[in-house]
Amino acid sequence: MSDNRPILGVTMGDPSGSGPEILVKALSTPEIRAICRPIVIGDGATIRQAARIVGSSMPIRSMERVADATHDDGTIEVLDLHNVDLAQLQYGKVQQASGEAAFQAIVKGVELAKSGETAAIVTSAIHKESLNLAGHHYDGHTEILADLCGVKSVCMLLVASDFRVTHVSTHCSLRQAIERAKKPRIMDVIRLTDAAVKMLGVAQPRLAVAGLNPHAGEGGLFGDEEIKEISPAIEAMKAEGFNVVGPIPPDTVFYRMQEGQYDAVVAMFHDQGHIPTKVLAFDQGVNVTLGLPIIRTSVDHGTVFGKAGKGTARPISMVAALKLAAKMGANRC
Repeated sequence: MSDNRPILGVTMGDPSGSGPEILVKALSTPEIRAICRPIVIGDGATIRQAARIVGSSMPIRSMERVADATHDDGTIEVLDLHNVDLAQLQYGKVQQASGEAAFQAIVKGVELAKSGETAAIVTSAIHKESLNLAGHHYDGHTEILADLCGVKSVCMLLVASDFRVTHVSTHCSLRQAIERAKKPRIMDVIRLTDAAVKMLGVAQPRLAVAGLNPHAGEGGLFGDEEIKEISPAIEAMKAEGFNVVGPIPPDTVFYRMQEGQYDAVVAMFHDQGHIPTKVLAFDQGVNVTLGLPIIRTSVDHGTVFGKAGKGTARPISMVAALKLAAKMGANRC
């Protein structure tokens, strides 16, 4: 009998953080094994130690190729990169070696997704300081993935059930965020948002675009970005047939989405979109990178250094990320 569950490549994340422990917990969940065939990408010894820390008796099986996987639901299978020295590993600490190990897992995960060996990549949290110490000077996962995939126009989507938010800019200063709120970029993000919401099962997405300034500029009284950049972008997308409205004052647009008026909101900058999402679903949100030739979902939290090595970090966001990756992979087919 053929197995139609998608194969998901799940990166280990920063081994000094709680990612490996979260992974073991999430992949021990029957509801996850029912919908996908997960393969951890990282260091086998680190995953075995994580299993001991969380008290899991599930066997950890190392392998060298995806083709070697048995997809036994009673086993956690690891594409073993052999790239962590447990004798030197320190939990809850920024370490160059951990940054390098996390980066290598991402590179391998992208390679497997691009080749079609996996249906999607699901990423655990990385630590930006560790990453930069290892010589990989990126602002985060989004920039790494865009570089590895050779694309320029990407954006971040946060998903928490029917609450969906994309971002015109993310990891930059507020001053830079204002400068990046330009018509071409806003149009790109609207297109990416529409395509992603369709992939999530909404046939005709209703999109709203948040204003940049208080009260969406109040007709130019509080800034003219809405007049010069945001409204023209929205009108251009309407002319192309997109169901999009705005700019809507950012202090009401997210409430209106929660009430069911919209299927997604395009936020202008990082905190504008992240704050309402995390208030509503702090540990249930999922981060999705749009514009890549592959599917990528991620936990929407950091490395949880404070709980690393203690076995107490919760896997809720990872479970949600795995579910969403399986759903998006199925809808793309």
